[in-house]
Amino acid sequence: MRHYDLPPLDQLEAFEAAARFLSFTLAADELSLTQSAVSRQIKALEEHLEVPLFRRLHRALRLTEEGQTLYQAVTDVLGRLHEVSARLRRRPEARTVVVSTTPGFAGIWLIPRLPSFTAAHPKVDVRISAANNFVNLDRDGVDVAIRYHTREGVGEQGERLFGEVIFPVCSPRLLRDPGRPLKKPEDLRLHTLLHMESDSAGVLQSWSMWLRALKLEDLVPASVLHFSGYDQLIQVALAGQGVALGRSPLIDTLLRQRKLVAPFRQTMASPRSYYLIRSAAAARKPEVDAFMAWMRQQAQADAAPVAGRALKEPGSGSAGSRGRVRA
Repeated sequence: MRHYDLPPLDQLEAFEAAARFLSFTLAADELSLTQSAVSRQIKALEEHLEVPLFRRLHRALRLTEEGQTLYQAVTDVLGRLHEVSARLRRRPEARTVVVSTTPGFAGIWLIPRLPSFTAAHPKVDVRISAANNFVNLDRDGVDVAIRYHTREGVGEQGERLFGEVIFPVCSPRLLRDPGRPLKKPEDLRLHTLLHMESDSAGVLQSWSMWLRALKLEDLVPASVLHFSGYDQLIQVALAGQGVALGRSPLIDTLLRQRKLVAPFRQTMASPRSYYLIRSAAAARKPEVDAFMAWMRQQAQADAAPVAGRALKEPGSGSAGSRGRVRA
């Protein structure tokens, strides 16, 4: 059985620091010891090895030839031990899922639901990139995109999550305002209408389309406000500052919580849906499999349809009922 006749590690650490600084005082400061404690450890090491390691001069230290030899060996050994210890302690790199989607979908639908995914997959780091422009998944390092588009626009690579239904919504406080009733669509003339900017919205997010379907294209509202992000628009609606076009199922949770209400029963089906697209580079990432499975589960468990009367935009095809549109 091999036996290593080695001095204690604390003595070797004290020697390495003293030899590097050529000072017991500076070595003591680095090791959080007293100067006398370092001196005792060096003396005990010299006694163990039966050789002097330092030449103690007036206000100076010098390594002896034996000290130089030991210093080279101790530096190499302690360095290797530090490297191996750090490698063994190092946590495995976090498994990441990079998700690209629109700010509205991220802020209203995805982010509020994310805690259930992270609770089930605590070692997976979900990184959300929210922008209205489409990114190149493989070039930009994106694992999954959730895109709001038509089937033709997204292509066959997209997996449909759910469709969308459009209808006016407002805060309950605004609905109760006796000076500005909201009992029929014509009452919208008394209110501020919240619009999405045309370059970042789908065609049926336009109030003009919805009003035309009700033959109210000449309606002039009290005022209008424009927004580049749907999440911003909904925050203003929640604050009671206007009437928005609600998009189900994005706002279904807010409807269930009665933070938003639908004053009218008329709805309009959007030609756009939400699609999952996976990058080629993420094909073998199990964490991406888990995220996509979770997304499907969330889509299937979304709010039950709410009864409404479907509208048709003049000259359009069939419209859908308010609520979730299944694939």
